[in-house]
Amino acid sequence: MNQESTTPTTPVRTFSVLLSPTPRGARLARLLGAEQLRSWGLPLDPARQVIAELAVNAATHGRVRGRDFRLALHVVAGTLRVEVTDTRGERLPEPQEPSSDAGSGRGLMLVEALADRWGVADAPFPRKTVWAEVRLTPPEPAPPDSGAAGASSRET
Repeated sequence: MNQESTTPTTPVRTFSVLLSPTPRGARLARLLGAEQLRSWGLPLDPARQVIAELAVNAATHGRVRGRDFRLALHVVAGTLRVEVTDTRGERLPEPQEPSSDAGSGRGLMLVEALADRWGVADAPFPRKTVWAEVRLTPPEPAPPDSGAAGASSRET
């Protein structure tokens, strides 16, 4: 007996690439990620900045000589998930307030400001995956008296 499914399917898009944990690898992550978003017809920003910040963190703080980091992009149901996996699972990211004259140290603050959610997932030893989700479609407006004003869905 043949049956047609009436359940709508949500297209899933995935991109993954291994890169060297160097400034060049971080730059390539930003460029390749932006090109992939462009080929999917998706907006580049703020996703491009989130990709750049997570890749720089992997190249700077997750670097282990001879081991690459992985950039993965997943689009499901109007949300882009950016994942960067490195081989320094023992060094978890911690947002810090940099001094006003510091030349670096603001990456996770930018990710927190630009992403709808972000966090860290365990991966097989010795890895960790830092992820961030960016909504590609505007959120549904909350009913006027739902009390949802000012609610945040950040995860850390």
